[in-house]
Amino acid sequence: MFDTVLVANRGEIALRVIRTLRRLGVRSVAVFSDADADAPHVREADVAVRLGPADRSDSSAAETYLRTDQILAAARRTGAQAVHPGYGFLAENAGFARACADAGLVFIGPPPGAVELMGDKINAKEAVRTAGVPVVPGSQATAPTDEDLVAAADGIGYPVLLKPSAGGGGKGMRLVRDPAELPTEIAAARRVARTAFGDDTLLLERWIDRPRHIEVQVLADAHGTTVHLGERECSLQRRHQKLIEEAPSVLLNAETRAAMGAAAVRAAESCGYTGAGTVEFIVPGIDPDAPASAAEGVRDFFFMEMNTRLQVEHPVTELAVAVGPDSARLDLVEWQLRVAAGEPLSFTQSDISFLGHAIEARICAEDPERDFLPTGGRILTLDEPQGEGIRVDSGVAPGTVITSAYDPMLAKVIAYGPDRPTALRRLRAALADTRILGVTTNTGFLRRLLAHPEVVAGRLDTGLVEQTAQQQPALLVAPYSPSSAAASSAAAPNAAESSTTAAAADASASEPPSPAHLLYYAAALARHLDLTPAADPGGWTDPFSLPSGWRLGGTPAWTTHRLRTPGQDPVSVRIRSITAGNVTETTDNSPERTREVELRLDAGPVHRARATLAADRLHLTVDGLQTAFTLATDATPGLPAGPVTWLGIEGDAWPMHAYDPVVESTAGASAHHGALTAPMPGTVTVVKTTAGETVRKGQPLLVLEAMKMEHVIAAPHDGVVAELRATAGATVAMEDLLVVVTPAEEAAEVAEVRS
Repeated sequence: MFDTVLVANRGEIALRVIRTLRRLGVRSVAVFSDADADAPHVREADVAVRLGPADRSDSSAAETYLRTDQILAAARRTGAQAVHPGYGFLAENAGFARACADAGLVFIGPPPGAVELMGDKINAKEAVRTAGVPVVPGSQATAPTDEDLVAAADGIGYPVLLKPSAGGGGKGMRLVRDPAELPTEIAAARRVARTAFGDDTLLLERWIDRPRHIEVQVLADAHGTTVHLGERECSLQRRHQKLIEEAPSVLLNAETRAAMGAAAVRAAESCGYTGAGTVEFIVPGIDPDAPASAAEGVRDFFFMEMNTRLQVEHPVTELAVAVGPDSARLDLVEWQLRVAAGEPLSFTQSDISFLGHAIEARICAEDPERDFLPTGGRILTLDEPQGEGIRVDSGVAPGTVITSAYDPMLAKVIAYGPDRPTALRRLRAALADTRILGVTTNTGFLRRLLAHPEVVAGRLDTGLVEQTAQQQPALLVAPYSPSSAAASSAAAPNAAESSTTAAAADASASEPPSPAHLLYYAAALARHLDLTPAADPGGWTDPFSLPSGWRLGGTPAWTTHRLRTPGQDPVSVRIRSITAGNVTETTDNSPERTREVELRLDAGPVHRARATLAADRLHLTVDGLQTAFTLATDATPGLPAGPVTWLGIEGDAWPMHAYDPVVESTAGASAHHGALTAPMPGTVTVVKTTAGETVRKGQPLLVLEAMKMEHVIAAPHDGVVAELRATAGATVAMEDLLVVVTPAEEAAEVAEVRS
């Protein structure tokens, strides 16, 4: 075994590898960019080395985690004997593997030749075809031109799938159903492939109807033994990016499982593979109307690709696979190290079996309510779930700043159970207990996806998420989301003041508020409670400084809190104390702040409520129903609307901004309605227009890329590019102004005046 190993990665995978190294008594070396200087993997390692230019700060992957020379220098400097690449970055780079060998370092992965062969999707298909592994019909040329790809599509029929030959992880893949769209999609796929992998070679495959993505974990030593560790189902995807993975697959019968496992072993042996790897297959789904006999015998399956590295979803295999008579569990990172150190596998295929069921959910910095655009920010609150059968692989901590420079995945939550229903229940509960405030994530979305009737029944396919979003969106929408709130008519300015006690009582007797209204109530009450000044050293507070709305000889006045959440119209929440007794109660120096109030959202009914703030939890009781929200405040100096209130519940979280109608109207008057801002933080990769150019509605103006996602900014109407602030290669923040397109009518008027 090695004495010192350098981990050439970041985030949760670096942390996961470092912990195995520590358990084995191996000294760990981390590498980091300036952006990751205080990251958990840096703090956990025994030694850490900075990556990046010596004369400036540049945390881009190209200047840090993709710099072979700097990583090798860090290994030499720290006396590392081996390098673990994790996944992503240089993990599947044959040149990096060779450079490690040339430097006298052991690359903890397969031989460079295997990485190179399986990294070329075209040659990999031919290699496994020769080994007797079934492959998906598609293009045959090793470097097909655009014309070759069009001809191949015409030959096999539509729909077809475009894939970068050198890529993986779904990046750059394009599903094309219309022949007229193929040339445009080829150009886009080549651009992404060239940027991401340095190689714009594409391949084209037949699209399988109701496809299920099922992969097989393989493990091979350098002594001629190769085994498979069963399959993982990865069919729940969005834009070819995996969301949920589980083992075993509910689709496979024993005969198909054995056949796929044997095919995976042949694929690994065809390239002289050693270490841990994954062979991915596409499996046609079962037609719901097909007879029961259709599920019998060996099902069709086709080779897609081989990932010559550890997979993100490897924990489900570690939890669900048992080895030997004592049902021992495997640590795949440990076996990567042992194989790389020359040790033989201590078990054979007959020792391996499934025991129980495991499911993993990937938590990413993205916003499901904004078409999963990448997000960012500073993590204010982080509570990770615990409990029986729960494992969390995380790479973040409170205070971590999430940028667009790296992959959006923050953590993985994995649940194990003796059967699939138990694992599903545990994972849904764990996601509800996952609290991340300060950065919008997909945690709540994943929880709702796991409750989808088709998911519970095991009727999965790679298009289920998109299909549900289009046909049954209510299944995936957060009940507390502001977008779920029914808009109510705006109240007259003095409506609250003129309402009588009887009217308020009648309104309070109406139907209970919706969950989305409760979110607004909670945000307003959190801000309302913050208005209470701190008690003096004697424990007394001046009652006239309290936000009680107390008035001599009358009912308390309403205090109005105007709130806005991104993408939604602003709302007004009015709050007033129920009794004057609350004024005296609040002078007590209690660690918990409690108010009994009346609430009114816009022109809606009045509800009686009780709110208690204890630490970072706000307990809100409205009409007898108590709801607990996690609360955090982003008080970063310079925020346009002041401190931002974050509220979280059941895995979801939303930012609530103060809304000033005067400031907003002034800003709105000065903003041009043809101004296009960045919908996400990212990098401008392509600029397709120039200032002064006449453009048509829908014409692409520039391309913004962040966290494996490419977003096209198009002209909102016919007009002229009046202002262009974006430049290729520039990094932009969310809502930064990129380009202004003056409508054609206004542009013509301006031109006429000038003439």
